[in-house]
Amino acid sequence: MDKNRTKMIAASGILLALSIVTLFAATFIPGIELTLFALSSAYVAFVLIEFKHGAGWIFYIASVLLSFVLVPNKAALIPYALFFGVYPIIKYYIEKSRRMHQVAEVLLKLVFFNAVFAAGFYLFGEAFTGAIQIPDLAFPLIIAGGQIFFLAYDYILSLIIGFYMKRRPKI
Repeated sequence: MDKNRTKMIAASGILLALSIVTLFAATFIPGIELTLFALSSAYVAFVLIEFKHGAGWIFYIASVLLSFVLVPNKAALIPYALFFGVYPIIKYYIEKSRRMHQVAEVLLKLVFFNAVFAAGFYLFGEAFTGAIQIPDLAFPLIIAGGQIFFLAYDYILSLIIGFYMKRRPKI
């Protein structure tokens, strides 16, 4: 087997194991679920950096499938499966050309986030809110809070990627 392919498989396997441990912890440690989902998305970004987009997709699919097999609380994995796991790949595609203006990049990212947010709210809102009545005033606050959360997440993910790029091991 090719030496580079062996390194890719070994590094991806280690990152996959870390991702599964992080996702497992996210389903059991209350209060920091979003932080752990965001950390798990960084592993997808690392695979993208080292091995490009094809390996990133394979890693994302493997992490989702393996986490659904190993983690008992399947419903808690939905945010990772629908957003956090795939977002680093979407971010890669949006940012890779470098010809697009930064404002356009942010707008495209917001479109993706809002599409996933709306689909998740539409498909799973009733399941998670149940009989809770959300006041009309709260809905715009939820949407605004989501935008702020997403922009902060994107910025922090960019910082993590930048830090990794400066200190990354030569695989």
